[in-house]
Amino acid sequence: MRVGFDSRAGTDVRGIGRYVRCLLEALRETAQEGDEVVEAHRPRRCDVFHSPWIDGALVRARCPQVVTLHDLVPLKRRSEYLRTGVRFRLRYLAVQRAERVIVPTRAVAADAIEHLGLDASRVLVVGEAPAPAMHPRPDDEVAAVRERYGLPDDYLLWVGGLEFPDPRKRVAELAAAPRDLPLVLAGPTREWSRELEGVITTGRVTDDELAALYTGARALVLASDDEGFGLTPVEALACGTPVVACEVPALREVLGERVTFVDRDDLAGLLAAGAVARRPAPKPPAWTWEDAARATWDAYRDAVAEGR
Repeated sequence: MRVGFDSRAGTDVRGIGRYVRCLLEALRETAQEGDEVVEAHRPRRCDVFHSPWIDGALVRARCPQVVTLHDLVPLKRRSEYLRTGVRFRLRYLAVQRAERVIVPTRAVAADAIEHLGLDASRVLVVGEAPAPAMHPRPDDEVAAVRERYGLPDDYLLWVGGLEFPDPRKRVAELAAAPRDLPLVLAGPTREWSRELEGVITTGRVTDDELAALYTGARALVLASDDEGFGLTPVEALACGTPVVACEVPALREVLGERVTFVDRDDLAGLLAAGAVARRPAPKPPAWTWEDAARATWDAYRDAVAEGR
């Protein structure tokens, strides 16, 4: 089977880029004899095409199509994501036409069935996993990254993209909430995020630096009031770092009792719980990118069979 895989999002420093890079590598490692993955966003001479992000979904695909749908926030919260919703209109039509739709959680599957009218038999839940670089780092690496970014010895950590305000992430509200420990925001920034008061921003960091930031943090804090999966808490747990999060369905589904949950409206309680968090943190879910790749190969075969 020849698979066309749209790898363009692999350059994204956010979670979608991690998904594309890790899944592509794992697909190649788990390919069976006669299977091939080619990087293409306009597939030709392919048995199946996979768009691992909604921006690459094709309304008129030349072969059976698989699309990964990471969340449906623009549809669920139209008033907050007006520009995104318009941009995705044709892409959602492409998702509706795809032979198989991969989602990271049952929570997103339910949203896809409700908001896009997808048949449940076409929706496959395939979880995500920490990248190989996400593991506890030694003291010298942690000390080096603290010195590089001017960080204190004890801090709370938030990880994500800060190029534009995302209402569901509630970063500004988190920065303004009372807390006992410094708050570090790790991820690419733009002018609006640099104006947040009382926080430390690192800008873009490498995977090794991120693993060291996780390792050195008292806890990872998530103020999101909606998530599709929650890759950063899985990465934090892989680095041995406790996680405190606002309770939303996808995070509870993925993380269970591994993290401390607070009410989604209690950001002060979120930061207070992070300040008293203690290691060791529980292990992340026992799911690997190789597991995800094998499940994705199954989706390809089902899509091809249905396309015929």
